[in-house]
Amino acid sequence: MSTRTGPAGGHRVLVPALSATMTLGPREVRHLHVLRVQVGDMLRVFDGQGHEALAVVTVLDDTRAELALGSTLVGVAETPHPLTLAAALLKGDKLAEVVRAATELGVARVQLLITARADVREIGAQKLQRLSRIAAEAAKQSRRAVVPLVMEPIPLHALTWEGQLYVAQPGAATRIVDALDWTAPVTILTGPEGGLTDEEVAGLTARGAQAVTLGPRILRAETAPVALLGAIAALGR
Repeated sequence: MSTRTGPAGGHRVLVPALSATMTLGPREVRHLHVLRVQVGDMLRVFDGQGHEALAVVTVLDDTRAELALGSTLVGVAETPHPLTLAAALLKGDKLAEVVRAATELGVARVQLLITARADVREIGAQKLQRLSRIAAEAAKQSRRAVVPLVMEPIPLHALTWEGQLYVAQPGAATRIVDALDWTAPVTILTGPEGGLTDEEVAGLTARGAQAVTLGPRILRAETAPVALLGAIAALGR
């Protein structure tokens, strides 16, 4: 059977694991039909854990597709140690945009937080699943081989971390680019609309966190994590 890259040559498919033969379900099959994929086309497959390869479509019908594993690929480089975004719950669809941007900017996981001034105290299972799907789609689009884990909300006081924790805090004197140390995992933390309370910041710094500046302007709660992650991404690590 001959193969071609054709119009779908750049399409990436998320699979549970890379194996000699992989079967796709209805959701991905519909997408393949929209892209006019045919039997014999070459696609990219990735497992969300950092592994990526080429694969050939061997079976494609209305509800099922089978792929045969080809050669492995080198994915987009990840940060030297895992990067976590700890973000306060936000109203409406703001979290979706934060998760999308955070995925593109290299986070390994998103830990949602319940904070004192949060307008939202919980999210349902369906919304959490939707955020996970958004992370998967963003990983496909940005050519990452890692899909960040979106974790259910926990109270701020229950947050634990490895390595360093940097808290976005207006008025702080330290810049993230000056403080960042990649000898250990990194977590950045951003608050809700209205910000973290002084007590919350003090509690975090007492446990070893470092407050960092967002610059001279007051940023919206959905802008702050993107600004911090963008600054980290600009360092090229």
